[in-house]
Amino acid sequence: MAIGPGPILTRYLALTFMRWIGGFFLLGSAIIFLADAVELIRRSVDRTSFDALEAVAASFYKTPSLTEEFLPFAVLFGSIAAFMALNRRLELSVMRAAGISAWQFIWPAAMVVIAIGAFATTLYNPISAAARERSEELSARVLGKEARMLTGGSHSVWFRQEGPDGGSIMHAAAASSDGLTLFTVEAHLFDRHDRFTGRIEADEATLGDNAWHLVNVTRYDADGKRSVEPTATVPTALTAVEVREAVARPDAISFWRLPDAIALAERAGLPTHRFAMQYQVLLARPLLLLAMVMIAASVSLRLMRLGGMTQAITGGVVAGFALYVGSAVASDLGEAGAVPPVLAAWLPGLAAALFGVSALLYSEDG
Repeated sequence: MAIGPGPILTRYLALTFMRWIGGFFLLGSAIIFLADAVELIRRSVDRTSFDALEAVAASFYKTPSLTEEFLPFAVLFGSIAAFMALNRRLELSVMRAAGISAWQFIWPAAMVVIAIGAFATTLYNPISAAARERSEELSARVLGKEARMLTGGSHSVWFRQEGPDGGSIMHAAAASSDGLTLFTVEAHLFDRHDRFTGRIEADEATLGDNAWHLVNVTRYDADGKRSVEPTATVPTALTAVEVREAVARPDAISFWRLPDAIALAERAGLPTHRFAMQYQVLLARPLLLLAMVMIAASVSLRLMRLGGMTQAITGGVVAGFALYVGSAVASDLGEAGAVPPVLAAWLPGLAAALFGVSALLYSEDG
């Protein structure tokens, strides 16, 4: 009869997995931070107002949101490394000889990653969202008016709005997490007959009562005449909810604020697919990390003396990447409304976990 691991062994296994997963996560975070900082410095070093410390700070604040995407891979690589270390030291063989099944020494790893997933969703995500907003502000300041050309479409914002005297087209290099504050702004103004009447450039714009309030303004009329003003306003018929839906990125809104964003969009009669998808993805994160552990276990528990470990581990890494790509595709479908967000968020992790369990049942229990 198999006996379960005692509290000392459970604690030892849990600490082993925490050490390996934490090590890979910290290593990946350092690489991501250095790569982003070097890229931001490279793009802004030619500016006369270049500030290296400000550029490094922008990358530092941006790193937590980037590492959220890396977390599943840290769990996959860390779990494979932990199982391999236990296997190489013959600790797994000793546990098997003592009557402990594979399921019992996988249990501490599963509990660790579920706890990591819950922590990442409820605490780390709000911190990374707030830090990302600060990073966007610093990046817009570092890149200045050239931000549009340097950051590309993934960061810049374009939208059209109507006003009492005509419409306008707004462009911003970056936006706050809720989309109600824009940075490095250009407003192209038109009259009621859609004739161009001028352009406004500003460092920042904040949505107020039926208008955007701009600061540090440079105004150009239709003839190109330039004037400088401390403040200006651009009328808009957009509400805060409409701006948030058009501008805000769901991944920049913290887990705890997403239900309010969904409720506001529903009351305004706007689509909620993007925010609902992000909310379900965060809820399903522990399951995704558990699936990574099951994949790692299915390829790492083979006895070293039987050989074939390199091929098995390569297969596990490929399976992990395939799971990530599948999750990304399902997420895109969920954001587009083609698939219900609950199904798109939970199905990839559930399918991968069942695959890992099936592989373990075949290899361990015949």
